[in-house]
Amino acid sequence: MSLDLSEESGALAKDRPETVSEFTRRLKAVITSAIKPCWIKGEVSNIRSQASGHIYFSLKDAGAQISAVLFRGDAMRQTVQLKDGLQVIAFGEVGVYEARGQYQLVVRIVVDDGQGKLQRELEALKKKLAAEGLFDTDKKRSIPKMPSVVGFITSPTGAAVQDFLKILVRRNWRGRIVILPAKVQGQGAAEEMVEMLKIAEEQNIFDLLVIGRGGGSIEDLWAFNEEVLVRAVAASSVPIISAVGHEIDFTLTDFAADVRAETPSAAAELISSEFVSCLERVDHASTALVEAAENRLEQEFQRLDHARSRLRLLAPAARVERGWLKLDDLSNRLTAVLRSALNQPSQRLVRVKNRLERASPELRLPLARQRIESLHKRLEAASPASVLNRGFVIVRDEEGLPVIRKKGIKATQKLSAEFSDGKIDLKVAKD
Repeated sequence: MSLDLSEESGALAKDRPETVSEFTRRLKAVITSAIKPCWIKGEVSNIRSQASGHIYFSLKDAGAQISAVLFRGDAMRQTVQLKDGLQVIAFGEVGVYEARGQYQLVVRIVVDDGQGKLQRELEALKKKLAAEGLFDTDKKRSIPKMPSVVGFITSPTGAAVQDFLKILVRRNWRGRIVILPAKVQGQGAAEEMVEMLKIAEEQNIFDLLVIGRGGGSIEDLWAFNEEVLVRAVAASSVPIISAVGHEIDFTLTDFAADVRAETPSAAAELISSEFVSCLERVDHASTALVEAAENRLEQEFQRLDHARSRLRLLAPAARVERGWLKLDDLSNRLTAVLRSALNQPSQRLVRVKNRLERASPELRLPLARQRIESLHKRLEAASPASVLNRGFVIVRDEEGLPVIRKKGIKATQKLSAEFSDGKIDLKVAKD
């Protein structure tokens, strides 16, 4: 459905902008005229009863929800008691609450959805049978770990039996499966399955029974909730696995049976689990046995090789070879000792020669000469002549002592000045 507001909005836009109230009223007129009253199916939630008698709630499903209102006059005429979680079918028209700009469903008629009614019947029967002790855990029997004969009460043409058998074949299960055919849906299905339970007990050949089918709606699975079948399952003398529907499906036979499997395929895996575990243990033992045998053979081969080596060592030819090897070794050792004895005097002579060379005056004279020359240069650098040659003058008093300060020199005192090329006499003038 599409709403075309282009023409009217265009006309208004040419004149002036709309107010929020005007736009909301125009939108309400379009929605209420375009969407006719209809039936809507959903789950009641967030129910609120006002003092005015109006009832506000939401209708929702897995994908969406819509606000709904049941005004007082309409609410008083309803026979259905509304509560959260109730599945209903409501008849009404869409309305717009202008103050908040929200649309809602104005409900006129509410009827109970058939599925919700079945669910309530299921809960009531479950409560009744539980009170009688049919579902008590202390009455549950453990299923045999490796049953040899298993009976499957189900429809022989359904997909569930095919999936069940495929799992057992794929896991190489070696037991025997007997299909006990029965209707699993519709009128009379529960009675047929009860009859198959009786036949299975009369035959007295079964170690384990499985009762189940594939998934479906609550109506499809209703036969597994009927009291006659639930009581028969609880009273069975043969252990029973209930395998009805998918993982999310629960029926009363699941509670009455000794074990519940999520699906028929899961029941097949449960039946064959111990067998598969035994096969794995056998495979493991076989592998371990082969490895042990191979290890033992390897050890014996090693012992045989060791014995062969010892025989070769004890043989006369081996002893002769070892004698020759020992003789060669002694000869080599003797040669090495003699060579070492001959080399020792020569080595001592070389060491003495080196010591004499290191102590010889010829090696020490150049070093002494270098030291004397170095000291001579240092003395020359520190001598007065060297100082005079650099442009300095030495002033001496009458006693020939150097005058190093002006203080103490008297007028008319005789001094001498020594230059690099000679001396001259000086006489101090008056200050």
